[in-house]
Amino acid sequence: MPKKKLPPAEMPVADHAFYGLVWAGTVLTDRVDRALSKAHDLPVSWFEVLLWLASSPDPVPASVLGNSTMLSRSQVSRVIDALQSRGLVSRTPSSRDARSVEVSLTPEGHQLFEAADATRRECLAPVFTDVLDEDDLQALSTVWQKLKAGKDA
Repeated sequence: MPKKKLPPAEMPVADHAFYGLVWAGTVLTDRVDRALSKAHDLPVSWFEVLLWLASSPDPVPASVLGNSTMLSRSQVSRVIDALQSRGLVSRTPSSRDARSVEVSLTPEGHQLFEAADATRRECLAPVFTDVLDEDDLQALSTVWQKLKAGKDA
């Protein structure tokens, strides 16, 4: 028996767009989290930190990770602790700021990231990248950049 749902609501386009972003973020994040946890024992929050580290050619100051991810500074610290305990990242004193540490992926971290990224892409393909064309993806990227740029306004 199909799930009962409310009929489509008459709502302003801004409300509909906002709900759509919330819905998509929640559904896609949950899907990725389940896939990464099952295949790699890797919560999506840990993957996010690995993604930023893998995208950087140089070690990343921990404070920059806090500013770049959707995690709080304390969450980033706990994730880095957990990743370090698994041998996936290393911390080194910053050469630019004696009060700071920089984080980088270990060879094991790079290896796990590559496998986890393949899992993420595979689980998203049927509901995201296979559904949207290049114009759709570019439009979403543009929207995301505008929203992120305005977050501190």
